[in-house]
Amino acid sequence: MNSLRIGCVKYLNARPLIRGWPAKVDFDHPSSLCKRLASGELDVALVSSFEFLRNPIYRIVDNVSISSDGPVYSVVVAHRRAISKIDEIKLDPASQTAVNLLRCLLAELGIEPCLVAGVPGSAGCEPAVPVSPPQDGFAVANFSTTPGARLLIGDQAIRFRQDQADEFQFWDLGEAWKKLIGLPFVYAIWLIRPEIADAKKIANQLRALRDGNLGDLGQLITDAVAGVVEASHPKITREFFSRYYREYLRFSFGEKEKEGLQTFANLCAKHGLLEKRTLAFNVV
Repeated sequence: MNSLRIGCVKYLNARPLIRGWPAKVDFDHPSSLCKRLASGELDVALVSSFEFLRNPIYRIVDNVSISSDGPVYSVVVAHRRAISKIDEIKLDPASQTAVNLLRCLLAELGIEPCLVAGVPGSAGCEPAVPVSPPQDGFAVANFSTTPGARLLIGDQAIRFRQDQADEFQFWDLGEAWKKLIGLPFVYAIWLIRPEIADAKKIANQLRALRDGNLGDLGQLITDAVAGVVEASHPKITREFFSRYYREYLRFSFGEKEKEGLQTFANLCAKHGLLEKRTLAFNVV
């Protein structure tokens, strides 16, 4: 256990899946974790589901994910104009799942704004940078004076929605996916590198950890509230966390979630974001 190199996304949505892990955990942005897992620097990681679609060499911890079956709250496009009239969307490349979900939704809806990239995890913007390849670009705290729209994910999305609710509209990508496809959307899954021994044992430990946290969700919420208050975000209350963990997020990876992930893979291939292949979920 102590020698296992495990990584986890550094967002509040992951707390029910990692709180109480009895060894060191590396917390980072999803894009960084994907690179480290692919290079063999990590053995196991909770990362963007798109990493598996891109490189399906991994074993997946069965029945565990970060998903939504409707609005997700923390994967949104903040905008002032109607989505159909937006000329430009600035991207947070911290999560390739969120970026490619946005691309698929826009393509399916026939909307073609210019997409530009910035620094992973930032909440502000600076002038446009070409989306491929991603480059540094977003300075903090000037988004409110910038035209266009912005893809926000994770804790940055939560804080921005709390602070800017009166000034912006928010296009919830989980809700948009559900309306378009009718299935849950899977944002993150536990992936285990193929050479790691005892994958089933690790998977069982992670499932047990999830079950224990969801069974003690009241205490997990209390801890989460204490953390954000200490970080000077008093608008993110206990009531918010109760809705976030109980209503917006799902933490299973059952048949419907698998079907949703397969549909996402098909759409990514349709729109040139992935090569078309037969996908097999190697679950443990």
